[in-house]
Amino acid sequence: MRINLNNTYLYKVLYTATMKARLNITIEASLLNEVKKFAAKRNTSVSEMVENYFRTITKPKRKKLSEILDELPRINIPDNKKLSDLYFDAKMKENNNEQ
Repeated sequence: MRINLNNTYLYKVLYTATMKARLNITIEASLLNEVKKFAAKRNTSVSEMVENYFRTITKPKRKKLSEILDELPRINIPDNKKLSDLYFDAKMKENNNEQ
């Protein structure tokens, strides 16, 4: 009985994870021939190439660190002040407000 449950579980996981749908596209015959040659050189199929392309263009775009940093709010630090002095001043004000 345990083997059946494991097999059923694996069947569900594998079947739902690899379920494919058919897609019909129309392209120029000469282009299709070139694409088939390209796929053969890379030891893949045209379907796999199309699927990988769709996967790539629909993947959520990850932001670069520089883009994230650019979105952060800017603070103005006067030229005659050090950041460390501003930090300690703010901490002292915080402590005075708590008391």
